Amino acid sequence: MSTSPNGSAVVTAREVTRRYGEGDMSVNALRGISLDVARGNLTAVMGPSGSGKSTLMHILAGLDKPTSGEVTIDGTSITTLGDTQLTKLRREHIGFVFQFFNLIPTLTVLENVLLPAELAGAQLGNGTTKRALELLDRVGLADRRSVFPDKLSGGEQQRVAIARALVRNPRLVLADEPTGNLDDANAKAVMALLSEMTHQAGKTLIMVTHSRKMAALADRVLTIEEGKIVEKQEA
Repeated sequence: MSTSPNGSAVVTAREVTRRYGEGDMSVNALRGISLDVARGNLTAVMGPSGSGKSTLMHILAGLDKPTSGEVTIDGTSITTLGDTQLTKLRREHIGFVFQFFNLIPTLTVLENVLLPAELAGAQLGNGTTKRALELLDRVGLADRRSVFPDKLSGGEQQRVAIARALVRNPRLVLADEPTGNLDDANAKAVMALLSEMTHQAGKTLIMVTHSRKMAALADRVLTIEEGKIVEKQEA
């Protein structure tokens, strides 16, 4: 494992590329992305559909591997880690909010939120359950804790997914359109929670969004087009 040259950065990417397919049929989703994200920073990633935003998020989370380049998290290069090491790192340090929720249909809302803690081997005692219930309350779903995902709207499922991503108190949260399925009131509540987590609790958040209103709450906005960062705006 190598160490990041930038000690203040929680996440770094260096000349990251991602190519799918071979020959004339290949698609270059990322074309040499480099970035540094500091602790306590809320970074928004914007760009048109197909620009490589979700690909970048999956690579930063260790859910996909780059074709070339390097990604480090807290000084540890994750690019060459094996599956077991990556799984351990994600469980202990990363929360991921998927665009399409990925809730387990046979688990209740509360059980879905507690799942990352259970998979990590944490004792599901009063402390963990209390945090899960507090998060559900923050996203307005405390009264829905015993229902199953098929009884929830898309927006409610998204809020459950956000609570699930935060239950382990991760150092890094990666969110793919975290407010994309929410009305304005719930979007503001979720963004308030994510902003508080970042700026007051010292966590690091990188989120993909199409909403300029949500991006305006970020410390920095990166715009990606055709697999490259074409603009960086600081708050």
